[in-house]
Amino acid sequence: MTTLPTAPELEHLATIIVDVGAPQEIGHTPGGKRRVIPITGGTVTGKLSGRILPGGADFQVIRTHTFTDIHARYVIETDQGETVYVENTGIRTGSAEDIASLAHGKPVDPDRIYFRSYPRFETASPRLDWLNTHLFLGTGARYPDRVELNFYLIR
Repeated sequence: MTTLPTAPELEHLATIIVDVGAPQEIGHTPGGKRRVIPITGGTVTGKLSGRILPGGADFQVIRTHTFTDIHARYVIETDQGETVYVENTGIRTGSAEDIASLAHGKPVDPDRIYFRSYPRFETASPRLDWLNTHLFLGTGARYPDRVELNFYLIR
């Protein structure tokens, strides 16, 4: 008899509040409407804790009026002074009305938006080497001045 592997479990890694600047609109390109959103800082709390260093960005492609590809790159500095490079790729989708409200800087109930991602981490820290060798999932919520993410270790 063949048995299936145990379904993975999720373990909360961190809540991340990402402070963002005004979007830099690139315009309609062959790949879609492109924009870059500067990451100006933020906080990280949980099993992983520290701050987000300024200088990262979220490189977005708005595919339709309801669907956006996200690809953020930034650096976390832990409370112990270690640095962790983050690449967070995902999608955000919702009704045309809700997405238009987000685009105009208006708050939208996060439960009305599907915002999921898969963060990847790279670090030289021996203490945090397990970040290099595991997979993670993320949920997100977009607010006018920030993005709130919850990252989960896939066990």
